[in-house]
Amino acid sequence: MRQIAIDIETYSSVNLAKAGVYPYAASSDFELLLFGYAVDFGPVKVLDLTQGENIPAKILQALDNPHIIKSAFNAQFERVCLSRVVGHRLDPTGWHCSRVWSATLGLPLSLKDVGAVLGLDKQKITAGKELVKYFCTPCAPTKSNHERTRNLPYHAPDKWQLFKDYNQRDVEVEMAITKKLQNYPVLQSEWELYWMDQRINDRGIQIDQQLVTNAIRCDHTFRDQYFAQSQQITGLDNPNSPLQLKGLLQEQGVQVDSLAKATVAELVQSTKGKVKTVLTLRQLLAKSSIKKYLAMQNAISTDGRVHGLLQFYGATRTGRWAGRLVQVQNLPRNSLPELTAVRDLVKQANFTMLGLLYDSVPDVLSQLIRTAFVPKAGYAFYVADFSAVEARVIAWLSGEEWRQAAFAQNKDIYCESASQMFGVPVVKHGVNGELRQKGKIAELALGYGGAVGALKAMGATKMGLTEDELPSLVSMWREASPRIVQFWWDVDQAAKQCLQTHLPTRTHGMHFTYRGRCLFIELRSGRKLCYPQPQIGTNRFGGESITFLGVNAVKKWGRIETYGAKLVENIVQATSRDLLAGAMLRLEKAGYPAVMHIHDEVVIEAPKGRNLKDIIAIMTQPPHWAQGLILNAAGFVSDFYKKD
Repeated sequence: MRQIAIDIETYSSVNLAKAGVYPYAASSDFELLLFGYAVDFGPVKVLDLTQGENIPAKILQALDNPHIIKSAFNAQFERVCLSRVVGHRLDPTGWHCSRVWSATLGLPLSLKDVGAVLGLDKQKITAGKELVKYFCTPCAPTKSNHERTRNLPYHAPDKWQLFKDYNQRDVEVEMAITKKLQNYPVLQSEWELYWMDQRINDRGIQIDQQLVTNAIRCDHTFRDQYFAQSQQITGLDNPNSPLQLKGLLQEQGVQVDSLAKATVAELVQSTKGKVKTVLTLRQLLAKSSIKKYLAMQNAISTDGRVHGLLQFYGATRTGRWAGRLVQVQNLPRNSLPELTAVRDLVKQANFTMLGLLYDSVPDVLSQLIRTAFVPKAGYAFYVADFSAVEARVIAWLSGEEWRQAAFAQNKDIYCESASQMFGVPVVKHGVNGELRQKGKIAELALGYGGAVGALKAMGATKMGLTEDELPSLVSMWREASPRIVQFWWDVDQAAKQCLQTHLPTRTHGMHFTYRGRCLFIELRSGRKLCYPQPQIGTNRFGGESITFLGVNAVKKWGRIETYGAKLVENIVQATSRDLLAGAMLRLEKAGYPAVMHIHDEVVIEAPKGRNLKDIIAIMTQPPHWAQGLILNAAGFVSDFYKKD
């Protein structure tokens, strides 16, 4: 026995989508219903555990054997649920996830969609969704079902047989995917990263439940106050109703087509008196400050921790992680100087004082979301973040020497960029310091081929820059960074040449190959980015353009346009991901296990008294494939998570 393909069907009253698999599998009524498996691509066997069938001892033993591959689509679900069945947490080592494998090749992240895209002979049974709802989740008690709260096999024998067929088909589809992709294996180093990711998700992160509970109570209290105050001022039954509020504004001489967030924010600045007060209250009522607190409550396990916050290879273009459940990748920033004191007020339920001190309590609660993540007793959070890692990577890959020199001397890159652009010394809070903001906005917006539109999207006009200034800002940045601009064109040329000739090309240490109707870009790390079924066509401007198949902006499988600078963005972000992944592996081996990571930042839970400098030193070690890359990181130690 070398490999087992597995798919299971389970029952639990816990909402899987809201709580995640860890609380789902820990539920007192959790039950394994069907166990479908195939050994070494042999025939599929479906074991019906509701009818007394048992998983063979050799299969149970294999679940714990790191040398036998256990393969499933979204293998975390199978592994965590089967951990409950065997009575201990199954080690991730030896588990392969065919969803991860699909993601490495730019394919969709659902079994149904992957099967369709690959054109498999056998496809996932479409009736499965309804069957899962019928047998795997609670049902509403009615007279017609004799007030039962769960459907069992004998309630619908025909459906149950179809459910068993559905389970068998999922194993067959998973194996077919594995066979289809076997010529494009996942690097062993990536499986090791996947196993690390699974250990991080198994480890979870502790939640300050008192803070979460009181934050939700506080929000309800003030929301009721804001609503009542708005009713009193407007005389409306429901001041939250856009229709009613538009009518009131029209009576006050204010014509609006929309009450979208941006529109209301503009009106607050341009109106006075009653209208301004009403619109300010609408802003307060509209601020969704507790959604993440509610998500934490839903996902918390009996150990007081939230597990499964991260999805490995969630971004198929770059391999970066995606957030799940609480969505830690887009947590609100905090800027309150008195963060600890305000946090204590919420924990003490001192809402009166909170209302006296702050005009917007929802904003305060939003800023406290990060602080709901806390270390366990006797431990602290050691948070370390790569400094300007994408800027460092693109300077290194492109060979932009003045940038490399600036990083080597630990200079402010925004000042240095402004200095190169304007030809004068720029010092933060010093000589020509007003130019730093222009250097900053240019750095943030223009590195991947962006122009005036990118500057606007980054908020250039809101920072005081005029429309007339923007084109010259683009020109000056590009003139100051000629090697980065050339990097865009070189990558574009290498990709197009590879597609036109189907022969390998190379530039800036990256290898471009065409194989199996896919364009592969091999990074310096050795990992490959995949662009399925690429073509060269004509873009909307009449120029040559590369397109490929992928999950587009509306989450449908279709053609996506790309170009040199966009490919550079993928390369830089993917390389930055590889740097963080390698750093986390080194940190774990050194006794600094991560409990969470966000973008280029890692959150470590370790005993108090450890040296942050040791963590920074480990994190900033350049890997063997990144000689010449100048890394830096900063961090802090805290009793709760925050944005330092």
